[in-house]
Amino acid sequence: MKIAKVIVDVPSNSLNKAFDYVIPGRFSRMVEKGMRVVVPFGPRKIMGFVVEITDESEAENVKEIIDVLDVAPVLTEELLELGNWLADRTVSLTVTALQAMLPQVLKSKYKKEIVRRTEEMLPEPWEFLFQGRDVIPFEEFANSPISYHQLQKAVHQGDVEISYVVKSRITKKFVTMVRPKRDSIYLEEALLDLPKNAKKQRKIIDYFLAHPNPVEQNLLCRKLDTTASTIKNLAEKGLIETFRKEVFRNPFHDEDIERTSPLPLTDEQKNAFASITASIENGKHDVFLLHGVTGSGKTEVYLQAIQKVIEKGKEAIVLVPEISLTPQMVRRFKSRFGKNVAVMHSALSAGEKYDEWRKIQQKKVQVVVGARSAIFAPFENIGIIIIDEEHETSYKQEDQPRYHARDVAIRRGKYHQCPVVLGSATPSLESYARAIKGIYHLCELTKRTNNQPMPQVDIVDMRKELHAGNRTMFSRNLMEKLEDRLLKGEQSVLLLNRRGYSTFVMCRECGHVNKCPHCDIALTYHKKSGRLKCHYCTFEEFVPSVCPSCQSSLIRFFGTGTERVEEALTKLIPEARVLRMDVDTTRKKGAHEKILKQFGEGKADILLGTQMIAKGLDFENVTLVGVLTADSMLHLPDFRSSEKTFQLLTQVSGRAGRHERPGEVVVQTYTPEHYAVQLASEYDFAAFFQQEMKMRKSFQYPPYVYLALITISCENRAMAIQSAQRFAQLLLKMVNEKTVILGPTPSPIPKINDKYRYQCIVKYKYEPKLAHFLRKAANQFEEIRRKYGLQIIIDMEPYHLM
Repeated sequence: MKIAKVIVDVPSNSLNKAFDYVIPGRFSRMVEKGMRVVVPFGPRKIMGFVVEITDESEAENVKEIIDVLDVAPVLTEELLELGNWLADRTVSLTVTALQAMLPQVLKSKYKKEIVRRTEEMLPEPWEFLFQGRDVIPFEEFANSPISYHQLQKAVHQGDVEISYVVKSRITKKFVTMVRPKRDSIYLEEALLDLPKNAKKQRKIIDYFLAHPNPVEQNLLCRKLDTTASTIKNLAEKGLIETFRKEVFRNPFHDEDIERTSPLPLTDEQKNAFASITASIENGKHDVFLLHGVTGSGKTEVYLQAIQKVIEKGKEAIVLVPEISLTPQMVRRFKSRFGKNVAVMHSALSAGEKYDEWRKIQQKKVQVVVGARSAIFAPFENIGIIIIDEEHETSYKQEDQPRYHARDVAIRRGKYHQCPVVLGSATPSLESYARAIKGIYHLCELTKRTNNQPMPQVDIVDMRKELHAGNRTMFSRNLMEKLEDRLLKGEQSVLLLNRRGYSTFVMCRECGHVNKCPHCDIALTYHKKSGRLKCHYCTFEEFVPSVCPSCQSSLIRFFGTGTERVEEALTKLIPEARVLRMDVDTTRKKGAHEKILKQFGEGKADILLGTQMIAKGLDFENVTLVGVLTADSMLHLPDFRSSEKTFQLLTQVSGRAGRHERPGEVVVQTYTPEHYAVQLASEYDFAAFFQQEMKMRKSFQYPPYVYLALITISCENRAMAIQSAQRFAQLLLKMVNEKTVILGPTPSPIPKINDKYRYQCIVKYKYEPKLAHFLRKAANQFEEIRRKYGLQIIIDMEPYHLM
């Protein structure tokens, strides 16, 4: 008797372990580790992952596996082990960690049904509900007048039972193919027998005499101007046949992409490439920090290193921030490696993501380029892992399991004994500190590949603009330069770190600000829809014509959003063609690509956008970059605010003058004296690093200490406060005396979605068992969680303290 140990799909701390199930004879040769199975669990049938197969079980009354959902394991041995490590490290459930590694279509959905168990007549409401059927969807019962008490009674009496059906929503794409069924000699005979007026049938037979290979039915109909019914007639005569063939969806239309060859490397690129390839050749796990100014050719180093890995028969994972996973970036990899590349990112449909994932699983590709979750690609022979723009906070997952892709990459790099390359023009302080200490290998690219100088940066003090009577959101300097670019036929990029029309609506009479009733945050005004929206929950409302507090009509809009800038631009420079790129304009599938294509083809003069335009874009005609509110991030309650400001300014400046024409940057700010703004304008990362490290040391922030953030939320405010205090006390008893616990205090946004939020921050230098202590403390609140809906969120490496 074979026993499968199964992690069941029930997200509960008390069930966070493997359960034993007998593998029935019919599945004995099928079931392998890493497969998904359907198992009975109480009254339910649920999905689970097989994590081990043994010969015996210590449990009594071991039930049988009901069904097997896969023909090949969806998780490799390595990924199963990685799942356990991830769950421990992020204080999350094992099933949550395993689910995070799979595309959406492999995460089973459950359908609840009510099944009739008796042939006898049921009470009248039940007979009316079933209407002669044996099974009804649970939703029909929920919408009927029958109470839950009556349902319990019927279940207890054995009249009905509740059944849970696992719906494994895997959709594969099939196309209808056509091929000749008889040899050409028979087809020639049939052609002679066909009546003269059967012109379309004759055309099809002629085609197959010239091209005997199978062809897609739709393509054949288009080529020969014929119909499916004509094909059906010939199939009925036994001359041709149709069959269904599975195909991978192709969202990239890469048939027309021209192949490119490796470019000659500069001396600095050669040095970096030599260090990385030495690690590849020796099968050694090293972590490299490739610190190169924007336009210094980091991508070419990646491409040539990947080529080396492919030549050795191994595989490569390339992570790019979602924001810079532009069609331009995808094209660079596809043009070098052709169909050997799978691409994973959020703009793909569920079916497209599934097909790209299967290409990896079935070893049809050797390179995957993707956003954060592509780090879990089911490769089994990895030769290199590259993380581009490694400083990007989007590499950190903000819900369970709260992993950082860099940590997972280094873990996988160790397992496969291969190099991990972290690339950035503005590395995170943590990574640069490790490189200086010698934990990572530092490779520097200090010059642009075309030897062009970095763009000249002008800092404009907006306070002086105000004193000079300029009340617009554009400085005189920026307006002159925008108009100059228009005359020259050159393009400009404008960055604003906010979407929407204006940040909030306020009454000038009494100071009332419209806030979200469910979250403790001001609503954002969106002019196009004429509504106020909450960016934290789904609440929205119309803009009031009078103040709800004092009935005054003096309602005014404050702050600046991308919609408002676009409106102001078209008034000030009506001849300029402006494209806006933010979350609102790129919601539709393909919108991102469409906007960039229009801009690349010169159909607009100014590209205005949020952070998504700051990275990865390379347009030869862009010679001016304007930053409208450089300090909008500087004043957030976040110790990384200076670092994020420096990174964003440096990155967006790098969009100008990337080709023959020199570039210029105008940075508008109300705090021009701030070192993050000053040093970004000089591209002086080393000086910024020194200055910021002094600040971090004096206030004891990473990389001098580690942080953990615990957020406790509940609809009952008193319960949230009491639980947060008790959690902090429990933790204090477990950690060493040098570890500091700050709080509990209200979170910077004290209420989201009707839940009050309190937080504690743990600052520590050496606390090897902290994850275990946090899990132990959280387990003490199981009953309160069930009774009051209390939520405890643990983040072992917080990137957002809001």
